[in-house]
Amino acid sequence: MSHKKLTIKSWSEDARPREKLISKGAKSLSNAELIAILIGSGNNKQSAVDLSKHILSQCGDKLSVLSKMTINDLTQFKGIGQAKAISIMASS
Repeated sequence: MSHKKLTIKSWSEDARPREKLISKGAKSLSNAELIAILIGSGNNKQSAVDLSKHILSQCGDKLSVLSKMTINDLTQFKGIGQAKAISIMASS
């Protein structure tokens, strides 16, 4: 039996990070939701928000640790290639 991941597009509109930012402002988003906007998509098992939460958890939920990660560090996460790693690094 194949399980399909729940994509952000299938979420209610008010729960989607981009729409939430537009309607409620950036301060209403979690760090994971903000990173999800930067990376745009997740992988075949995780939404962009779930992947962002995973990355943050590996950083002890500290943006200061995330900001010190290299492209090589970031591309170790499934679904983060060079372009997404650069987006994350540029936001630091």
